[in-house]
Order: sequence, then structure tokens, then C-alpha cells
Amino acid sequence: MPFGQLKIRAVLCILLASCISYANAPRVGKAAAAKYFEKAPEAQGKNTRTMASEGVTSGAEDRFLAVGISSFTKSESYNWGNNSEQSIGKLGLDLSYKLSQTHYVDYGLRISYSEYVPLNQKANKMSFLYAVTLPDSNSKFPLFFGAAAGPGIFFTQLKDESSITLDYQLFLGLRIFNLFDSTGFYIEGGMKNHLQLTSDGQLNGTYISAGVIFTF
Repeated sequence: MPFGQLKIRAVLCILLASCISYANAPRVGKAAAAKYFEKAPEAQGKNTRTMASEGVTSGAEDRFLAVGISSFTKSESYNWGNNSEQSIGKLGLDLSYKLSQTHYVDYGLRISYSEYVPLNQKANKMSFLYAVTLPDSNSKFPLFFGAAAGPGIFFTQLKDESSITLDYQLFLGLRIFNLFDSTGFYIEGGMKNHLQLTSDGQLNGTYISAGVIFTF
């Protein structure tokens, strides 16, 4: 074979080998960087979806404190002071604190101060209730409902009437978290009832309450 043809074939082989090496070399530069950053959000989205599927959640409503004013819209007493009366429930103050959460349910403490006028005399009471609320606050669903029960203690009570009661509540409401930074609001209504433990008196009432929610 002529020497000139050998030189041409050698040059072609070298060029072919160079092309293969270039094709297999890692890509660098602006184009490669752009492709990398295009893939990054996709990978981040996959990680977020994986965390959500594994139940990893976080939210500003891990703990909250709600403070509000309540008023009885209707109340009726039975055998409280050996008499039955209408509209003896008056104003009150309510405080709710979230203690824990399991399986989309909130568990919390409710402290309620209530005023009454049985037989035209003043009576007031503090209630300490354990509450169960659905759905959990981390869901950010605005509607909620629940129930609460616990003891009540009268500071002022009619003579010969029980100073200790069993209180129970049913409630339904609307709440908006973090409307202004970490402060929101709520409004709710429901039933506030109690049974006097060492006497025959009891109260059945409906109420409405509104106030603010602090998240932290």
C-alpha cells in the first residue's frame, strides 16, 4: 500500500478516536449547568412527595392558644335552688390550648369561666375540660367540631347547692390561623351543660364564642 494512503488512514483513525473520546467526556460549561439546574427542582419535588407519603409534616399550628369571650344564647336550669328558670347563663371567658395530636385529631385543655344568676343571685364557676377536636389544626381546614368534659368548681354558689359539677360541651366552629403573622381568629357555638354532683341542680345551655388564636 502506498505510503500516502497509510498516512491518510492513520489521520482518519486518530480523528475517529478523538471524536469517540469527546463524545464520552463529561459535559461542562453553561449548557451542562443549565441542564443540572433544570433537574434540581424535579428532584426536590420528588423528595417532597416522598416525605409527604411517609407522613412527614410540619406546620405553624403545632401548638396554639385560643382566648375568647362567650355568651349564653339560651339556658335553662333544673332544681337549682329548688327551682327551674330560664336565661340564667350570662357572660364567660374561654381559653383553649392544644396539648397533642394523633391520627388527625387534636387533644387539648379548655378552661371556661362562666357567670350565672340563679334566683337573682350571682354565681360563677371555673371549668377544666379535656377536649377532642376534629380535624387537627395542621390540616388548616377552617371548620372544626369536637367535645369536651371535666370538672367545674363554683367560686360563688347558692347556699346548700353543690360547689362541684360535671361539665360537658359540644362545639362547632370556624377558625383561621396566622391571619396577621402568628395571630388568627375563631368563632364557635354549641352546648354548655353541667350536673351538680352533690345536689340535684343542673343547667342546659347553648352559647356562642369568639376570640383570637396565637400559634407558636
